[in-house]
Amino acid sequence: MKLLVVGSVAFDAIETPFGKTDKILGGAATFIGLAASVLKTDVSLVSVVGGDFPQEYLDMLESRNISTEGVEVVKDGKTFFWSGRYHNDLNSRDTLVTEVNVLENFDPKIPESGKDAEVLLLGNLHPGVQLSVLEKMEKRPKLVILDTMNFWMDTAWDILMEMIAKTDVITINDEEARQLSGEYSLVKAAQKIHSMGPDYVIIKKGEHGALLFHEGKVFAIPALPLEVVFDPTGAGDTFAGGFAAHLAKTGDFSFDNMKSAIIVGSAMASYTVEKFGTERLQEVTQQDLLDRIALFKQLTTFEVDLYFD
Repeated sequence: MKLLVVGSVAFDAIETPFGKTDKILGGAATFIGLAASVLKTDVSLVSVVGGDFPQEYLDMLESRNISTEGVEVVKDGKTFFWSGRYHNDLNSRDTLVTEVNVLENFDPKIPESGKDAEVLLLGNLHPGVQLSVLEKMEKRPKLVILDTMNFWMDTAWDILMEMIAKTDVITINDEEARQLSGEYSLVKAAQKIHSMGPDYVIIKKGEHGALLFHEGKVFAIPALPLEVVFDPTGAGDTFAGGFAAHLAKTGDFSFDNMKSAIIVGSAMASYTVEKFGTERLQEVTQQDLLDRIALFKQLTTFEVDLYFD
């Protein structure tokens, strides 16, 4: 199945306790696309960049069979830019610079080749932009996956609720789930979010893994303990990319296969954090992915023998 990804292709400048970068390749759609390419998924990106965006980055994406036909280049504009500094625990960060630039007036141009995509992944954008993508599709995709954030809950609540009602799978972090639902318990939060429309609710917990909720069923996966964590930027987007790519590749949207997809997404994200930006993700092979999934299996598989008098 085709996977259509709508989101940002951007520049990032990152500082962590382990070093810092100048402007490097970033953006949600970039991480998602690169993750999907490892699974050889038929993926197409829809985004917008400025005339300052290097052609070599677009060539790199195309070389990985990621279609950039839907990436608009505004010659006299500047590409979205974000700069941030992570604290020592890497769980919190300070945003230093945000330059929205060409993304401010982003009107997604869906290429003809992507209008019949069966799986649609909407990256973290204004919910009005996300809704416009659905309206431009030839028919409703078989699976709509939504990412959003607390900023849109604060500034665009009504239209966000409209978008969530049209969503099959929503992926948010624990803080966002609590704000969206008004519930502190993540189980109760997921139930509340289910009532808003999505069949599946994924709550990401960073270094503590992720939770999948569906019709009263829960699946939990831990994060893989890593020797080296350099930069968490893009880990959540990489997770979403691996998750969506597995579903598109298999065409199976059952709860059991969603569980497999979460494992694939988590394995992909565990690579992203090992270097700055997309650098490590560009190196990952299918064998690497299989090896890391095997580590997840070892981490979570066990037998218990109980002896009672």
